[in-house]
Amino acid sequence: MTSATRPRARVRAMTGTVAAFGLSFGMIMTSRATPANAATWPSATSSQPVSSTISVSGTRDGGMVRYYGSGALAGDGQEEGQDPIFKLAAGATLKNVIIGAPGADGIHCEGNCTLQNVWWEDVGEDAATFRGGSTYTVTGGGAKKAADKVFQHNGPGTLNISNFAVSEFKTLYRSCGDCSTQYTRKVNLSNIEVTGTGSTARLVGINTNRGDVATLRGITILNDSSRKVIPCQKYNNNTAVGTGPDSTNCLYSTSDITYR
Repeated sequence: MTSATRPRARVRAMTGTVAAFGLSFGMIMTSRATPANAATWPSATSSQPVSSTISVSGTRDGGMVRYYGSGALAGDGQEEGQDPIFKLAAGATLKNVIIGAPGADGIHCEGNCTLQNVWWEDVGEDAATFRGGSTYTVTGGGAKKAADKVFQHNGPGTLNISNFAVSEFKTLYRSCGDCSTQYTRKVNLSNIEVTGTGSTARLVGINTNRGDVATLRGITILNDSSRKVIPCQKYNNNTAVGTGPDSTNCLYSTSDITYR
């Protein structure tokens, strides 16, 4: 989702898939752990279809249940305006959850929120969209099979992503380029394991014309001998204008990126 408000679109239903994946527990929960050589994804304790968005306030512990869309939430593509599986109120925490396929529009955070040990087996429109607030935290977990973006930042503030694994994706983080209201946004990546596929992918996409800032630390990139994974893509709104580290917008050095 690329803007804060979109018309709702319903798309065809698809059957949820069950997959066995795995990220070492140390990387999931330890803030300064070194990423493993290959992410180990968790198995679901059970699976639950979701036909209408689940609202979360306070803390919800999913107990590693796999939630997947059904009925009106059975979309798994890039159609704009899909509803999320979970919608988090300001200050809410969602933890120990697996989102399967179809994944619809994943998770919406309406204000400050925390996503802890959340796993997306097959990202739908986006894995999570941050719509309002000042500070958002993603710690532990992972995402794969994102045909476009994993995390979409539409609101103001700072998104902190740590101890996270991502593979089969186009963009891990994107600061909205065409939202009706624009902001200066920040993103901090720490201890991220990235598995390349040989195709071009971006860790972050930020709007330099809006003063966005991305800080990258402890990035491990696997299976990318051709260097197709771009650590920091710069845009003027939706126009790409360059890549690479600098002292203003893309804050990282070669020592922050490890290739294996």
